Amino acid sequence: MIRTLFSSPLAFIISVVGLLIAITIHEFAHALTADKLGDPTPRSQNRVTLNPLAHLDPIGTLMLLFFGFGWGKPVNFDPHNLRNPRTDIALISLAGPASNILLATILGLTTTATIFYPLIYINIVLAIFNLVPVFPLDGEKILSGLLPRNLSFEFQAVMQKYGTLILIFLVLPVFGSSPIISLISPIINFIFSLLV
Repeated sequence: MIRTLFSSPLAFIISVVGLLIAITIHEFAHALTADKLGDPTPRSQNRVTLNPLAHLDPIGTLMLLFFGFGWGKPVNFDPHNLRNPRTDIALISLAGPASNILLATILGLTTTATIFYPLIYINIVLAIFNLVPVFPLDGEKILSGLLPRNLSFEFQAVMQKYGTLILIFLVLPVFGSSPIISLISPIINFIFSLLV
């Protein structure tokens, strides 16, 4: 992504702003949902805010800029403060991707300006990528909340042990492209085509 700074400075600026907005909305939604479900942890850590500085991880942001793959600062929450931990954790995890899809939909339905297309696309990518059910992505916690309890515990144990390695394998280019991009690109492009 950093290469576009020299070839197309405007595209670079739009992409950076788009990423800042998408990550901020995503992490804010996690924090707000946890807060509404009874956990004061995100609020005590000043995460229930739309201030991008509260949600950016320095290394994750640099990775995004240089490699197009990175992360925001994860929202901490305490399951012991939740009334229905399994269900509530799934809802907290779903809130991030849902907020990105909601923002992309609002922009897609209310504007015809092509300058917003990158922001719409970035939000769709962030949402769909995070729905992949592999630790530490949101999809892993969502699926864990949907599975029967015993199967959920087994799935979580495997993900805690091997999830990060699986994700690295899925992200790294194999035969020219990463498996995860090949998997989610058709979904991303379909949703984008619907909105614009």
